[in-house]
Amino acid sequence: MADVGDLVARDRRVVWHPYASVSGSTPLFPVASAAGTRLTLTDGRELIDGMSSWWAAIHGYRHPVLDEAVRGQLETMSHVMFGGLTHEPAVALAETLVAITPDPLRRVFPCDSGSVAVEVAIKMALQYWTGRGRPGRTRLLTIRRGYHGDTSGAMAVCDPDAGMHHLFSHLLPRHLFASAPACAFDEPCEDAHVAEIEGLLAGHADEIAAVICEPVVQGTGAMRWYAPGWLARLRELCDHYGVLLIADEIAVGFGRSGELFGCDHAGISPDIMCVGKAMTGGYLSMAATLCTDEVAAGVCDSPAGVFMHGPTFMGNPLASAVANASIDLLLSSPWQARVREISAGLAAGLAPAADLPGVADVRVLGAIGVIETREPVDMTVIQPLLVDLGVWVRPFGRLVYTMPPFIISPADVATLAAAMVEAVARTI
Repeated sequence: MADVGDLVARDRRVVWHPYASVSGSTPLFPVASAAGTRLTLTDGRELIDGMSSWWAAIHGYRHPVLDEAVRGQLETMSHVMFGGLTHEPAVALAETLVAITPDPLRRVFPCDSGSVAVEVAIKMALQYWTGRGRPGRTRLLTIRRGYHGDTSGAMAVCDPDAGMHHLFSHLLPRHLFASAPACAFDEPCEDAHVAEIEGLLAGHADEIAAVICEPVVQGTGAMRWYAPGWLARLRELCDHYGVLLIADEIAVGFGRSGELFGCDHAGISPDIMCVGKAMTGGYLSMAATLCTDEVAAGVCDSPAGVFMHGPTFMGNPLASAVANASIDLLLSSPWQARVREISAGLAAGLAPAADLPGVADVRVLGAIGVIETREPVDMTVIQPLLVDLGVWVRPFGRLVYTMPPFIISPADVATLAAAMVEAVARTI
């Protein structure tokens, strides 16, 4: 077994971790292996995984079906370029995505990651309007508290004030922002709830290419959810003002919210949809941007005649093969019953946190549980405590949240929730 201190020291010398300083102030925990719902650290401690590795590993780790999909694909090819070539895994994946996403999404553009999928969606929308003779439609409309990725186009539609990217605001395109929906998930959507965004659409329709939002669940930007009725009204408004609707399903697609996709809660279909994260079960980086035939035709009617984007690893066979296996595994399992069971366990287990003086809110939807604190948590204190309590939960800001694998047991859900409550109680 590698020396734990040595591994951390080597890491500190050469590696830069996400959302972290190179000063080494953020706690770091070396992982030796992962299996099922357990992460095993190099010092022998086992942690219940409460994050699904940033929401991707919905089937847990080292799942035999997914392992076999990767091994089997290695016997034929691990990668070929997608320009001018095609292969069975990518075509089968596209067929499946078309079959399970809302109609009439019928074209699939494979991408490298979620951020790239958002970039692709934005470029599709802009090139569509060029093809339709409206090149002046270059702005996007979105809602505050949203998060869409860390690349430049995606950053430009994240919350410009409360989000993570305000440092770069002077470099980014100036888009339009409405307030986050005020109607809670279980509340009706009234006219007043959509008045602001309707006003922006009415006043800027000639320059707006698309509205982009996270359907029903706002993820990294807020960990909050809003009324499906609001999303349904947004679809109606986009149709009325002739604006495209982009649905960013990357965080909660493939069952996390209790429906297969966030749009399913509202019974609507966007013009463009981004998916990723859980698509490959957390095995390899891959995402996809889907669009309607109308959007695809508009893009190809532009002067370029083709869509101007082409990632090197687009349609990667290994990622496509494991994505096919992951989606099949999900759809053949009682995933909805499992998500309901996780939801009930989180609701019961996190409820005591509502009585803590430093807690602003406790909320659960599907397999997502959140303790929102009144002040930002101190990661140097709360992260090691959570590890000592036997769970892997990665808080940020004022949010101590969990999105566990769908295969987690009720007992582990209870342990996970209890550890979150205790950690908050001892540190806030």
